Amino acid sequence: MPKFSYVAMDSRGKETKGTLEVSNQNEAIGRLKEMGFFPTKVVESDKVKDKPAKQPKTAPPPGAAKRSRGKGLNIEIPFIGGRVKPKIMTTFTRQLATLVDAGLPLLRGMRVLEKQERHPTLKRVIGEMAVSIEGGSTFSEALAQHPKVFNRLYVNMVKAGELGGVLEVVLNRLAEFMEKAQKIKGKVISAMFYPAAVITVASVILGVLMVYVVPRFKTIFQDMLEGRSLPAWTQVVLTISETVAKHFFRTLGGVIGGFILIRLLLKTRIGRRLFDRFKLSMPVLGPVISKVAIARFSRTLGTLVSSGVPILQALTIVKETSGNVIIGEAVGQVHESVKEGETITQPLDASNVFPPMVVSMVDVGEQTGALPEMLMKIADTYEDEVDNAVSAMTSLLEPIMIVCLALIVGSIVIALFLPLIDLINTLSGEGGEGTARSAAGEKGE
Repeated sequence: MPKFSYVAMDSRGKETKGTLEVSNQNEAIGRLKEMGFFPTKVVESDKVKDKPAKQPKTAPPPGAAKRSRGKGLNIEIPFIGGRVKPKIMTTFTRQLATLVDAGLPLLRGMRVLEKQERHPTLKRVIGEMAVSIEGGSTFSEALAQHPKVFNRLYVNMVKAGELGGVLEVVLNRLAEFMEKAQKIKGKVISAMFYPAAVITVASVILGVLMVYVVPRFKTIFQDMLEGRSLPAWTQVVLTISETVAKHFFRTLGGVIGGFILIRLLLKTRIGRRLFDRFKLSMPVLGPVISKVAIARFSRTLGTLVSSGVPILQALTIVKETSGNVIIGEAVGQVHESVKEGETITQPLDASNVFPPMVVSMVDVGEQTGALPEMLMKIADTYEDEVDNAVSAMTSLLEPIMIVCLALIVGSIVIALFLPLIDLINTLSGEGGEGTARSAAGEKGE
């Protein structure tokens, strides 16, 4: 009768390892449940021993199993494939947390999710992780093999859950963290959709005006004014229009080149730092971006610490996943302070990035030993403030954009009407002089 090695959790969350002599894996899982254990890994002992020796010769390349099953080619294009959208990752994490929390073994849960997953990249990754777990790797080690899909935050939280025997709790926290991050990101994106749509439509309309409509007025003005000079503002608008119309592709290339140059500058540390500082100090968007960054910092650090990740390691992860260089530098200062045995509060206050309320709440959390709970409260508070700030920003952006568009379009219309006004004034003056001359001639007679 074959032997099966198992890793299971008892009712207190303590990890237990051992072997069972049963006929198959299902019987081993059933036996463990009867004993009051929650199995996380059950594999046949002989296969675990033989796999390292056989794997170099027989292991197929990634995706070969799928191709042999006739499910189509799994082609990955460099720099394009290999990543999964956060929304899909959130759904996967929530489903896995539900399965593990219900007592289903981790390996079986992975196989269930692999069968129902429709995203090709995530489906392949789940299959490869299941193979790694069957080969004796832990869940966190399997996750670490796919850094494009699972970031350090994900891997370290799962590792802490494995060490503490609370994997299902950590997965639930991860799912909640990702859901809240998606929710706050979705609110900001939805708030920016209307301004972006208006700017796009306005740009197209202005392009049509400057390329097709305004140049036709130049010919009309030349015939009407008969060589007289145009008003200065009209001449400026016509010059811009002529430049855009005659050198359209050069202008378009210049715009694209400028965009590429900005993107390259943002990839440098100095450029990214200047841009991130500019984002935090913007008049309308700055407060919203700042609140989003603080909420993300608080929830990430609180989730990591409450999951059992050491504080120094948690601060390193928060620094790398902050999404803002200025916030990352402040977290780096906190890391160095804690490393020297000092508190978190002092470097947070010295960074001039975090508001006094955040610093005070973190200080209270440190003194009372309830830092994770206090960080979660800060995150909840600032996420609520983001909702209010997004609503205020949306209501403020609409009139500002309407005024700006009115100024641009009004300037073009005024530039086109100025020659007509001059022409009318000239004709009126000439008409008045002719009437005066006629009246004088009649008197002389």
